[in-house]
Amino acid sequence: MKALMISAGLCATLLGAASSAWAEMPRSAAPADAAVYFIEPADGATVDQTFTVKFGLKGMGVAPAGVDVPHTGHHHLLVDLKQAPAMDQPLPMTDNVRHFGKGQTETELTLAPGKHMLQLLVGDKNHVPLNPSVMSETISVTVK
Repeated sequence: MKALMISAGLCATLLGAASSAWAEMPRSAAPADAAVYFIEPADGATVDQTFTVKFGLKGMGVAPAGVDVPHTGHHHLLVDLKQAPAMDQPLPMTDNVRHFGKGQTETELTLAPGKHMLQLLVGDKNHVPLNPSVMSETISVTVK
């Protein structure tokens, strides 16, 4: 029983330390002139169910996740996101938050027919949004 209590205490300590480390993850600085934007599609475009999305970035460079080079980051595509993600933690990987951690600057996206909202967000080597956040305007597309 004593060993079980020690193990439980150790687990709680480790989980607490992990939570603290997670909460205190520093954000990488973004260059003052950094901006991310959509090259295509255009805001308000009508697109096929599968369409190309091209990402633009100025004032900084693109680097894969895990690469620690100042003033670089990689793209995340927010799809129909109802609430902005936490800006002080790594972005989750979901259908609504798509990661391009290999440094990709475009993708083929397949969405159901209807209206959809798209936004780009640049993350650092750890998938944490830069400080200040480098985020595009939200665009809408209508899928045929």
